[in-house]
Amino acid sequence: MVQKSLTPAFSFKFIRLKSDYAVNTFDCGDSDLNDFILNRASSFQKHLLAVSYACVDSSDGKVYAYCSLANDKVATSDFKDKREFNRFRRKRGFPNEKRLKSYPAVKLCRLGVDKKAKGQQIGSGMLDYIKSMFVLENKTGCRFLTVDAYLDAIPFYEKNGFHFMNAEDNDPHTRLMYYDLMDIAAE
Repeated sequence: MVQKSLTPAFSFKFIRLKSDYAVNTFDCGDSDLNDFILNRASSFQKHLLAVSYACVDSSDGKVYAYCSLANDKVATSDFKDKREFNRFRRKRGFPNEKRLKSYPAVKLCRLGVDKKAKGQQIGSGMLDYIKSMFVLENKTGCRFLTVDAYLDAIPFYEKNGFHFMNAEDNDPHTRLMYYDLMDIAAE
């Protein structure tokens, strides 16, 4: 369990939420993200569809941020054609004997920071926690983190080392982005 201190009055820890953990108040300013943590996260956990983690106040357990993770892959179908996928593999340093049609990833399904905690780097702290969790405790093999980033969140993900999966992604609401965990493992 990672523990950090943001200010002398606020100390938080990252926890894995259990399916019976009730979050009673949370407002990140996005109704879908709020609804998920308040009403649906436990059901996703119970049915093995996603696992949620939270940044909670060490003293009272209040949730200041959360994320939800599920299995994913980076595959040929994420690119406009096979040639672009092959360029991606070469750029990421995959040797020829590791030429697969897809590579294991974890999808960052949701990430929300309560409005009361904005500007305190909690979102970046959560991403660092997730990255280290999959590099240090990689139990099944996972090379990438992926996210369908809301357009207004793209600068946040870029600041945290994420890249666009391909240039042809023209979704009007989100962009598919990835983070290569080898960027940490190589350090």
